[in-house]
Amino acid sequence: MTSTTRHCYDYPHPAVTTDVITFRVRADQLQVLLVRRANPPFQGRWALPGGFLDIDEDLEQCARRELAEETGIRVTHIEQLHTFGRPDRDPRERVISVAYLATVRQDDPAQPVAASDAAAVRWFPLDELPGLAFDHGQIIDKARQRLRDKLEYTSLVFQLTAETFTLGELQRLYEAIHGSPLDKRNFRKRMLGLGQIEETGHTRRNGKHRPAREYRIRHPQRVEYF
Repeated sequence: MTSTTRHCYDYPHPAVTTDVITFRVRADQLQVLLVRRANPPFQGRWALPGGFLDIDEDLEQCARRELAEETGIRVTHIEQLHTFGRPDRDPRERVISVAYLATVRQDDPAQPVAASDAAAVRWFPLDELPGLAFDHGQIIDKARQRLRDKLEYTSLVFQLTAETFTLGELQRLYEAIHGSPLDKRNFRKRMLGLGQIEETGHTRRNGKHRPAREYRIRHPQRVEYF
């Protein structure tokens, strides 16, 4: 017969949660997915999807589970962003949150559906955020800055684009993330010079403008995001 050893410590243990900042770009706006809290604390306030880590659960597994349970959204790309541990960030107890950044493609048809302890779920443009629970405004600011920074040295942007796109559409996506216009000629020269995109052989007409060439990611299996 085997016995289970229990370990008891003199110092208190903090609780651990995960919060997920899920970005997408629609109508040339960078948007974030929020849920309305159904329970205290901050009942009725909007917040990031997230929740407490199960004792036998991996951190990323918890982040994906909470996002799926509260919003019905399942993402392909997710990465750890930062750990938030201010002692007074949660009125219930000492809670440390590990935040994750996730992305949804422009052509992803999935619609969020509120469930679990979320009373509602909705995409919000980043310049139209409601009052937020906990320190989630700070977390979103951190995530947006990370997203902006990674445009310069990774291919993370291609986890936000549609499967095919024009250079104009790609530029507008960059501008939505940066929050400012970019020079058209310099942008196109840079994108084509990176060697990460290729023409599909098709064109796309946009209103009265002449048809624009359509592109896709070249060698998507080789694209690095970190």
